[in-house]
Amino acid sequence: AWLLKYIFLSSAVSVFVFVSLSVVVSVCRCLCLFLSLCFSLNSRVLMFLGQLERLNGEAMLADAEIARQITAKILHLIQTQEKTRKEIMSKGSGGMEVILATLEVKDDWSVCRDYVSLPVPGGGRRVGVLVSKGGTGILLQMLLSASKEWPPSEELMLQLHSVLAKVGPKDRKFGVKARLNGALNVTVNLLKQNLQNPKLLLPCLQVLRVYSSNSVNAVSLGKNGLVELMFKIIGPFSKKNTSLLKVALDTLGALLKSKTNARRAVDRAHVPVLLYIYQDWHRNDTRHRHMLIRKGILGCLKNITNIKLGRRAFLDADGMRILYNTSTECLPVRTLDPLINTSSLIMRKCFPKNRLPLPTIKSVFHHQLPHIPAGGPVAQLYSQPPGVDDVVDESDDNEDAEAENDTENEEDKDLHNDDIETDISKLRPRETPSRPFEELKIYERFFLELSEDFQGFNFDNPKAAVIDPVTAPKSHCSITVPTAQGLPPKYPTTAPLQGERHLAKDARPRPETSSPAPACPLDLDTINITRGQDGRRDHSQSPTHSGAELERDLLQKLEQVSLTRPQGRVGGGRGGEGSRQHRQPPRLTGVVCPRRGGVGEESPVEEGAEEDGDEGAVLEVPDTALLLPLHDPDLYVEMVKSTRSVPQYSQVAYPDYFGHVAPTFREHILERVYGVQRTKIFQDIERLIHPNDILDKVVYDLDIQSPVVDDGESLKFNSQFESGNLRKAIQVRRYEYDLVLNSDINSNHYHQWFYFEVSGMCVGAPYRFNIINCEKSNSQFNYGMQVLMYSVQEAIGGRPRWVRTGADICYYKNHFSRSSIAAGGQKGKSYYTMTFSMTFNHKDDVCYFAYHYPYTYSTLKMHLQKLEALRTPQVYLRQDILCETLGGNGCPLLTITAMPESTSNDQICQFRNRPLVFLSARVHPGETNASWVMKGTLEFLMGTSPLAQSLREAYIFKIVPMLNPDGVVNGNHRCSLSGEDLNRQWQSPSPELHPTIYHTKSLLQYLTAIQRAPLVFCDYHGHSRKKNVFMYGCSLKETVWQTNISATSCDLHEDLGYRTLPKILSQIAPAFSMASCSFVVERSKEATARVVVWREMGVQRSYTMESTLCGCDQGKYKGLQIGTRELEEMGAQFCVALLRLKRLTCPLELRNHAHLLDVESDFIETRCKVTSPSTYVLEDEEHSFMEEVDYSAESGDELEHEPDVADTHDNHLSDSESNSQRDALT
Repeated sequence: AWLLKYIFLSSAVSVFVFVSLSVVVSVCRCLCLFLSLCFSLNSRVLMFLGQLERLNGEAMLADAEIARQITAKILHLIQTQEKTRKEIMSKGSGGMEVILATLEVKDDWSVCRDYVSLPVPGGGRRVGVLVSKGGTGILLQMLLSASKEWPPSEELMLQLHSVLAKVGPKDRKFGVKARLNGALNVTVNLLKQNLQNPKLLLPCLQVLRVYSSNSVNAVSLGKNGLVELMFKIIGPFSKKNTSLLKVALDTLGALLKSKTNARRAVDRAHVPVLLYIYQDWHRNDTRHRHMLIRKGILGCLKNITNIKLGRRAFLDADGMRILYNTSTECLPVRTLDPLINTSSLIMRKCFPKNRLPLPTIKSVFHHQLPHIPAGGPVAQLYSQPPGVDDVVDESDDNEDAEAENDTENEEDKDLHNDDIETDISKLRPRETPSRPFEELKIYERFFLELSEDFQGFNFDNPKAAVIDPVTAPKSHCSITVPTAQGLPPKYPTTAPLQGERHLAKDARPRPETSSPAPACPLDLDTINITRGQDGRRDHSQSPTHSGAELERDLLQKLEQVSLTRPQGRVGGGRGGEGSRQHRQPPRLTGVVCPRRGGVGEESPVEEGAEEDGDEGAVLEVPDTALLLPLHDPDLYVEMVKSTRSVPQYSQVAYPDYFGHVAPTFREHILERVYGVQRTKIFQDIERLIHPNDILDKVVYDLDIQSPVVDDGESLKFNSQFESGNLRKAIQVRRYEYDLVLNSDINSNHYHQWFYFEVSGMCVGAPYRFNIINCEKSNSQFNYGMQVLMYSVQEAIGGRPRWVRTGADICYYKNHFSRSSIAAGGQKGKSYYTMTFSMTFNHKDDVCYFAYHYPYTYSTLKMHLQKLEALRTPQVYLRQDILCETLGGNGCPLLTITAMPESTSNDQICQFRNRPLVFLSARVHPGETNASWVMKGTLEFLMGTSPLAQSLREAYIFKIVPMLNPDGVVNGNHRCSLSGEDLNRQWQSPSPELHPTIYHTKSLLQYLTAIQRAPLVFCDYHGHSRKKNVFMYGCSLKETVWQTNISATSCDLHEDLGYRTLPKILSQIAPAFSMASCSFVVERSKEATARVVVWREMGVQRSYTMESTLCGCDQGKYKGLQIGTRELEEMGAQFCVALLRLKRLTCPLELRNHAHLLDVESDFIETRCKVTSPSTYVLEDEEHSFMEEVDYSAESGDELEHEPDVADTHDNHLSDSESNSQRDALT
């Protein structure tokens, strides 16, 4: 204490006697810092720092030699004693301030040279302390001052740049500070003067690398000649100064991120130089010790090729071939993957943009609308001047690479979601009805159950009260089963079903004529079922076996479908009209039409038939009645007759005719093979490298009227059947095909749904199929989803089923240009490729591929009739036709509830006053899983179980099972014939353009007007971006919680019952995920069914239920792809949940289930985060792969939106609920 007192008094006296007032303030500050050090540092360092403080105060009088000695001692202690170093560099010690104060006041450069070593002896967090104390500015000022000395001290410059190289990366404003202090030119000039001095060159380059990370600095440094300097430093392979070369390449790469510098490099012909240098390092670095240098060269090329001139220079310098060859040589070495991936990115970016091989991106088919909407994409489509090329822009290659990057921009989106509705007035139900009741009274006829008194009803024959379903008029067009044509006459007898999975994989091409005759169509009226010995089907028997036993039974009960022509229909056969073929062993023979000049097999003649008789076809139809009680091939054909399509389809797809029996084995989510995407991309690049290997042969094309010439060397494709979608097939290599999907009718985009037939395959050949005009920027195909395949040979062998198949599946951006017309005005966009490989097992098989399990409109009509036939007396079922669609198809409306036990007043009153549940599905045609869920719901509701009966007694169900029949029939993915997303028309639907939505909304408005609004409204959808099944609901409170708007507790008052149903489902349905549910209302969803029914009808429990197209990552089905069995189970579980919901509405029961309403704790636990402007999930949907998945072909790639985000689209969002106009545009 006495020592401190003495020092303080001595210092104070000397200060007041010898120094001015300004110096007093400075010294007092230093002494205060010194005193704080006394309590934290050891005595020896304390003494040295005290002496340093005094020297700072006596700067003009102190001896420089003494200062150097003190500094050296402090530096020694810092370097040798870890504890001392930590104490001096800690934020609260004040040691750093003493050192920095010393640097500020000393003007003796020999002293400063020693002081510069003090601030960052250990780097790391201590550098952060230096930055926080203002050390960056002091060091830059010292650099500027030292540069004014001539000649500048080389040792001081070396130390200053060494320290700045460590400080720069820790200071976010380092580049700005350096530019404002004028330090940029100091370092550049020093570099120019010391190009042959590696010792000083290295720290200068390290500092320039940090300078260049600021875009403004990069432009300034480029103007000062730094780009040319870098090319003087880098050079061919050398074992000397590799560290220097690495830093120089990093600096050059940072400079070339500036477009101005990239153009400068191109103008000075540096691109060929970089390619030469890379080749030289690749050739000589045989032991791969300098991979970072090679990667640095590629980084420079990557940045240069971000501009159009750079890409052109790269191609002119044969860069594609150079990088392709070097990358191919690197493939065997796993550690060189960073080089391969970067090379792949550069090559994809520089691959010349190709035109999509179509005459127009508009759909092949056209339907004239009653009138054109005033605005929107349909109006733009119709107003497009004739002769405009809508496939590609005149200048599709932007000057600079697209600024689009899916992954980078997602992080920004997480920070804020501008799509959330913030207007509380729009989050409340409307108080006034939107339409007068007089207009709605016409819908009373769809609610007979609300006034039914059952007087005169015969309870001994309840079916008499059920209104017969209304059917549309039958079509008179000829219908054929396409897979019955051209098949070989003999197949082996089916063998017992094996336990393992059977996949149809490949077969030989069937020779056909080069100019085949048109297929001979068969009238549906000529298709008949050959019955068993008893002459009838037995539907009364319910399945009592499971698994392999059922399928073995299926093998033993085969029925034949005889497709015969009336006499004289084709040729001059003598067979009587309606004659049938004799029963044959299980086999499939085809209708073989006369061939001209063909080398194929002759038409088979059945035993006993006249030589010139009718040519017939016998299809072996597995009797699936035990497994598929709702399927009947005869009935399906009848339903097809009354289905109207724009292309006027005249064929029936084999899978729809035979039906689908869910496989008994599990189908696991496919594990991604490491490097698969890279391999596929390299195969695409080979098209440019080796153009002579490309066949480019069109084998299927809907745009041309004449048939495509068939030489027997290619696969045969077909999609001209209900729900089919394939526009064009091009044979690229012998076993590789590019496939182009058709746009939705009256649209120029929405390419996702596919369903087509393939035949003429070779067994064991590795076929590759590329769907090249996909639009979404990501897909579950990258996360384990597989395509679906149906093999005809497998079906006649007793396994009629869709199976997940395909290997080497990936989804990535390709080189086909997407015009601004198709991309919503955005230029420079590209399409995406979904590719998969397939090996076929059966010779002369016919296989079908689909995006998801097909479910056609005719299938729905068949199922509804079968349900009607299987109805029990306890079920009240009425089927109405709600309206007729634009295409002339009926939109079914079902009413299902329980029949009253009698005509007593109590029974009738209870019957009429049951709460209503309103269900709908399939507003988006491509979401076929929604129909399978609906099928499960309908089968449960019509079932005989006690639960089903209880459910019917609890509710009246109004169901619209298919809101968009036209889209389903015509193979659309998202739109109706109006070219619009019907789930964006609920606010103001047009009765002419959107009849199904208009009348469905009118039904709900009528119920609201008579005070019978539904207790639950749920619209079934499918989701292509996420796994599991989940719900979107509507909540005022949860929407406000996601925004910064202020609201009173009164404003946020709402019943929390909207969470009850999803909570119940999460407890009973293994595929359902509560964590993926969201109850936030967004502006882009304001015209969807869920939001409109909630807002305008006041239905609190208004939901969209999304079912994955891929599989599950939680619960019982974790790691499995979803199938029809799981989807139908989900539909049934939804019914069970409704029954539980009914029981929970009882006050006595509610007390015991209060946890189901604990929304606050639920919401806090899940802590939903925004992943896109339109969806909330618990965490990232997918885990990253070992191989980085790069979906883009550019260095900065696309703002993303799901089918709809306006990305401006909302891509992670529900496919079902994304922004209509932008859907799938990114």
